Amino acid sequence: MPSDHNPPEDNPAGRIPDGSAGGGGREPEPQYAAPTTDTLEGRRTIRKAIGASAMGNATEWFDYGIYAVAVTYITANFFPTEGGVAFALATFAISFLVRPLGGLVWGPLGDRIGRKSILALTIILMAGATFAIGLLPTYDMIGIWAPILLIVLRMVQGFSTGGEYGGAATFMAEYSPDKKRGFFGSFLEFGTLFGFVLGTALVLFFQIILGQEAMTEWGWRLPFLVAGPMGLIGLYLRSKLEDTPVFRDLEEHHQEESSAKTELKDLVVKYWKPLLTMAGLVIALNVTNYTLLSYMPTYLQTEINLSANSALTLTLLGQLAMMVVIPFAGRFSDKVGRKPMWWASLGGLFVAAIPMYLLMRINFGSALIGFAVLGLLYVLQLATISATFPAMFPTQVRYAGFAITYNVATAIFGGTAPLVNELLIQSTGDTLVPAYYMMVACVVGAVALKFVPETAGCSIRGTKIPSIERDRAEAGR
Repeated sequence: MPSDHNPPEDNPAGRIPDGSAGGGGREPEPQYAAPTTDTLEGRRTIRKAIGASAMGNATEWFDYGIYAVAVTYITANFFPTEGGVAFALATFAISFLVRPLGGLVWGPLGDRIGRKSILALTIILMAGATFAIGLLPTYDMIGIWAPILLIVLRMVQGFSTGGEYGGAATFMAEYSPDKKRGFFGSFLEFGTLFGFVLGTALVLFFQIILGQEAMTEWGWRLPFLVAGPMGLIGLYLRSKLEDTPVFRDLEEHHQEESSAKTELKDLVVKYWKPLLTMAGLVIALNVTNYTLLSYMPTYLQTEINLSANSALTLTLLGQLAMMVVIPFAGRFSDKVGRKPMWWASLGGLFVAAIPMYLLMRINFGSALIGFAVLGLLYVLQLATISATFPAMFPTQVRYAGFAITYNVATAIFGGTAPLVNELLIQSTGDTLVPAYYMMVACVVGAVALKFVPETAGCSIRGTKIPSIERDRAEAGR
């Protein structure tokens, strides 16, 4: 069982296991060691890496958070026709359809020229698109061009996000000490919820201060404009760091692998198993994620008849509780492993989904309890994905494998979740549809999880697929 008190974990300057199936030679000694938590300089470097990674993730989810809780204002200003809510949710989903394209472009580039350079581009594009939405003319001003421009900006945002999350998670994982990768990686997801909470809190704040009429007329723009300075802060933080020690080692010792462009065919042929298993986990992760975080405000207002302020307050409180728990869950995964955390989350959500959705029907207090229970069960996945997913691929295809798999699965099953839930509720009249959808996704995730190797505490350096078992086999030679 991994322990975060093992001295070699903070400065893996010795043997680097090859992690390959069937052995092979040992990896070269690392020239660029991971920063150590035993020194002041190492702690500063890790804090900078956390800030640089998490700020981009916060900017990404700030956008999703604003859009998710401002659907009624988006509908009024860009889709003022019958069925406008469905069109607004479809526009939310459209941004996810171009995410795989972003992954196909940014992922191989990140493996070829470095993580840092691509992350600088993605955060500027992502923040710029969100900022520009706050400046758009409305349907009343320019007619059909208003929703067209909105869709274009959502697609730009989605394209840039296709490289942001995979790159940020890879960056954070490759800067983290091996046996504390779960703890430090959890702060990337802390950034996820911080962005979502900030977006929700700003919309709620402006609703209270300005009132519904002013919010609908012009106040909805203000939260989108905040993305501009957030993007500039993230760019500044990322400019202050070198590329990851793991990537620099790859360039030093494996020039051929690091300089060669990642070909999609080779990725699929050589790494089809981690591609499929990660896709299964992402389906479970993101159906739950977008059902709970993105669709919940709309669900609470339209199906449970909570006021807009009550719905936002409820989701905000639940997300704050999740933020508190995330670092502890990440640290715990370093001790017990990633897979036990996922098993507990998937099993807990499957069992609790229907009872908690039934509980949410009663009143505000019971709805808060139901949302919090599901959110805390989901945190067991969320806190570990930044440590789990990058470790499923070797260094030379890590960015591409992560970005492409994550974004394809997210485009199909994640960003579409609010729209699918809304349409199924409308067609069936059953308000428990979100619970059923989450349960099915958990089953898919559980099947995939059976085939995922445990990687808690193992090295993710080198050109072979990491796993604890291969580390141990190499150590015994």
